[in-house]
Amino acid sequence: MNGWLILDKPLGLGSTQGVSAVKRGLREGGYGKAKVGHGGTLDPLASGVLPVALGEATKLAGRMLDSDKVYDFTIRFGVETDTLDAEGKVIAQSDVRPSLAEVEAVLARFTGAIEQMPPAYSALKVDGQRAYDLARAGEEVVLKSRSVTVFALHSSPERGGGPAQPVEGLVRGTVPPGQPLHHSPSASGAPPRSGEDLVDNVTLTAHVSKGTYIRSLARDIALALGTVGHVTYLRRTKAGPFDLSHAISLDKLGEAAKARTLEHLLLPLRAGLDDIPALSLTPDQAGALRQGRVLAGIAADDGQYFACLHDVPVALVEMVNREVRVVRGFNL
Repeated sequence: MNGWLILDKPLGLGSTQGVSAVKRGLREGGYGKAKVGHGGTLDPLASGVLPVALGEATKLAGRMLDSDKVYDFTIRFGVETDTLDAEGKVIAQSDVRPSLAEVEAVLARFTGAIEQMPPAYSALKVDGQRAYDLARAGEEVVLKSRSVTVFALHSSPERGGGPAQPVEGLVRGTVPPGQPLHHSPSASGAPPRSGEDLVDNVTLTAHVSKGTYIRSLARDIALALGTVGHVTYLRRTKAGPFDLSHAISLDKLGEAAKARTLEHLLLPLRAGLDDIPALSLTPDQAGALRQGRVLAGIAADDGQYFACLHDVPVALVEMVNREVRVVRGFNL
């Protein structure tokens, strides 16, 4: 069992629980022990593509963590929470609502290389402790801004996950009695408007680099529109080379495990490397790479390659000045 199982992770399940479900399926199917790891954390309140690596594919999990991702997400305007999603407590409210045209106009400001402040409720470490642990303990969390890239950002109908979740009943707490609401003035200083073209929610699609926080992106878009907001729906539709067309539900995973047909759902190890070219090897060259030796005099451009002997993966390699060196070797 060397390859990838792509889960369509449901709401309420953490990434490590997704890995546990795969391990349980392997046990139930009598497949024996195998290394299992995920290729990119997905919050419990998010659904969608979760690549799970098995066996030798776990050597590529780190590369998957560095890959681009695509998300569909819904921003609810007028309410900001401490977690920037529907799980948190309300910390600010605003009567200002944008129009769809205003939303479209502001998106260009968040496309390309941008600076982003991560959420206080995140897995980033501050002095050796997780930021979310400090935030839950009531401590002030100060995180550094980071450079990320938003390759594309546009409005989108709800895709692959149905309508956005209703927010009523999901947001915990309210602004304490007697405390004034924090109204965010619009950029022009105009009073709150009304009209049929104003929206409470908008669904967007974002293609982003490693390290981009969609919750922070939603917060910043709302602030740029002169209001506040938080994420009520988040679905990852693509992670690296894997998208929803590859994904299976937990029910299908369980059925395949009981029927001992999990291998039919397993994508090959090379599926995680479809963005790099293959390098065909002779048996002697494959043997040399398996021993960690350098191949010299190979006529190919510099860069990474997926080195194979016939159909058998040998190594992820780096070509520099016609020399091939192993980045990650595979025991197959």
